[in-house]
Amino acid sequence: MAGLWKLPVVYVIENNRYGMGTSVERGSHYTSLMGKFRGFPGLKIDGMNVFAVREATKFCKDFVLKNGPMFLEIDTYRYQGHSMSDPGVTYRTNDEVSKTRETRDCIVKVKNLILNSKFATEEELKNIERGVRNQILDDIEKIKKDPLPEPSELTTNIYVEETLPYIRGIEYSTSIFNEHKI
Repeated sequence: MAGLWKLPVVYVIENNRYGMGTSVERGSHYTSLMGKFRGFPGLKIDGMNVFAVREATKFCKDFVLKNGPMFLEIDTYRYQGHSMSDPGVTYRTNDEVSKTRETRDCIVKVKNLILNSKFATEEELKNIERGVRNQILDDIEKIKKDPLPEPSELTTNIYVEETLPYIRGIEYSTSIFNEHKI
């Protein structure tokens, strides 16, 4: 439908190379997920390169506004497992994770670019990082002290016309929606 109506939609596929407990290579005959969506235009980019991501998303926005939907496969890497039951260490080696951090990590790449271009020194970057960490800790403390929002806020600013949606099986007069005057 999106293609027929030429909707300005970018479908983003994050390919972090691993499913729950196995690699994409072992679990799919497609190593590139773009192969599953051949009917649409698309790009595959290095998601570990912030500049490539920025430029690709700008291109995609301009493209879909004129031509309709496209796919954007972002090739990235997942450092940890998906959950407590998937620690992420049984189906890949520590060497693989370490090598990826050293050679592909987006933060390391930008840090090296800044240092090599002499935009900042190592000490200046450490001070910035320390300041950011302190700000985050301060914000966490403020958030912990904030009161919880009223239940009526659950549906505030969700609908264009702010009218209650039809939900099959819900009797509004006896529901939480009526109770809290949502």
